[in-house]
Amino acid sequence: MKKTGAWLAAYALEQIGVKYTFGIPGVHNTELYDALNNLDSLEPILVTHEGGGSFMADAISRTTNSIGTLAIVPAAGLTHAMSGIGESYLDGIPMLIISGGTRTDSGRYFQLHQIDQVKVADGITKAAFKVTNHNEIVPTIYKAYEIAMTGCPGPVLVEIPVNLQLFQGEVKDLPKFDPSVLEQKKPAINDQEIDQAVEILMNAKRPGIYVGWGAVDAVEITKEIAELLEAPVATTLQGLSAFPADHPLHTGYNFSSCSVPASEKAFADVDAMLAVGVRFAELATVSYSVNPPKNLIHIDIDPEVPNKNYPAKVAIIADARDAMSAILQKLKEKNHQKSKATQGLRELIAKEKKAYRQEWTAKKQKDKVSPGHFFEKLRKILDRDSYLVVDDGNHTFLTAELFDVYEPRHFISPTDFNCMGYAVPAAIGVKLSHPDKQVVSVVGDGAFLMTCMEILTASTHNLGVVYFVFHDGELAQISQLQQVPLNRKTCTILGDIKLSGIALATGAEYMEMSNDDQVEQVIHDALKTAERGQPVIVDVKIDYSKKTKLTKGAVKVNLGRFPLGEKVRFIGRAIVRHVFQ
Repeated sequence: MKKTGAWLAAYALEQIGVKYTFGIPGVHNTELYDALNNLDSLEPILVTHEGGGSFMADAISRTTNSIGTLAIVPAAGLTHAMSGIGESYLDGIPMLIISGGTRTDSGRYFQLHQIDQVKVADGITKAAFKVTNHNEIVPTIYKAYEIAMTGCPGPVLVEIPVNLQLFQGEVKDLPKFDPSVLEQKKPAINDQEIDQAVEILMNAKRPGIYVGWGAVDAVEITKEIAELLEAPVATTLQGLSAFPADHPLHTGYNFSSCSVPASEKAFADVDAMLAVGVRFAELATVSYSVNPPKNLIHIDIDPEVPNKNYPAKVAIIADARDAMSAILQKLKEKNHQKSKATQGLRELIAKEKKAYRQEWTAKKQKDKVSPGHFFEKLRKILDRDSYLVVDDGNHTFLTAELFDVYEPRHFISPTDFNCMGYAVPAAIGVKLSHPDKQVVSVVGDGAFLMTCMEILTASTHNLGVVYFVFHDGELAQISQLQQVPLNRKTCTILGDIKLSGIALATGAEYMEMSNDDQVEQVIHDALKTAERGQPVIVDVKIDYSKKTKLTKGAVKVNLGRFPLGEKVRFIGRAIVRHVFQ
């Protein structure tokens, strides 16, 4: 049979269950877009910038069972999209990038957009392919999907030259995708390693659990193990939704001196740790401030992860659900009894959480919005299963410490790639795929400016996303880091932004939140407007004067690692500048 490459690509994407593609059509993928438009099961979404499209695709993969997919032009389309591709690569999020390519049948050189895309993508993708004939298109897309979804997930690129898309070619057959191949790729459970892990947990007086994004689909199993062991549970930033914040054994983000008091105190005497779906990365551990016990059980699907930053007594390379299920079954079989040393743990956690929140809500502001009151009211008003999307900045760590996440995959953020500009388009991707759920974003003004025009896409598709823009006129996280040691702010003061103008330009509703007395009413009004399918920009006059436990701890930890001479120089310079300048 004869089929165009564009038809074959659309067929393959439909087979693997792609619901949306994101990108901008051009001369090298017009035929592909026409083929996609013929499908009832897939909708191509036009974005204002491929970078925004890649963040939307990332969000689709994080919050649905479908893979986020790009349909982009070669060269500039790829380079524009690389921020989101890099985010998915370092955060372990599957993504499929279908790119057009220059002609391979003309014999001409110096064509429009002619670059080696496979070479460009090397380093931020798990794999990259350039198909050479029609018979390769469907199997290559299936292979790319398989690679993206198995092992440590990540992005995969497939380039389809424009001449293959345009012209018909002979194909032998049209294979259907077999989803069982994904299950077959899972690592097998090693029973001996499971037994070793269970023995460590059984003998521990004060076990603890640390979960990340890799454990986000094992929440119920984690709860059972935590309750059997009476173990405190801390999460990574990316894994905030991997354990419900209203569970009495939940402590918070991180478990070091840089974490909230509930985590720091609950994990102080932990003598065995079950770490699941975590990489002990810099952001997750707040500059490697954690000190896991020697009896560390590390579960991860990526064999490159365990023993990288902290030695594991037992390293289990497996899917989190599979490994945790095996551990839970063994603990039940052995009729494990809780250690007496864990008595009073739940009361300690509840007491410390309450005290820390009271620190942030002790006073009401009359001329600004205090983070404590904002997040308290936001959590109270939002539905339990609402989605929250954040960006990179001061607001990220305030959210991590002050907002409770209850449902798995209902909180997403840029993490190890840590790319500013993520939240605006990512929230659109979430709302597009969950139209019946509340979707809100908390984003700093600097990060908002990077991708704010993408709100036009939300307006075009009647997507009622609420953007709470923490507006202080600075790149707050960095400007604060500059102010303390340097007593000056270089290139961190933003221009005089009129957020109302951005709302007008993109079709969003504009609202102001100027003090704590307005917080509750404005949140209600914003959500009500969003229900009508209109995006909302809320201009939040935020007060960043109070530092998070994480920010204060990270500064102390990093300064403490400086060589003595450099430490004296930095402290001396800070004193001179603050006293004499």
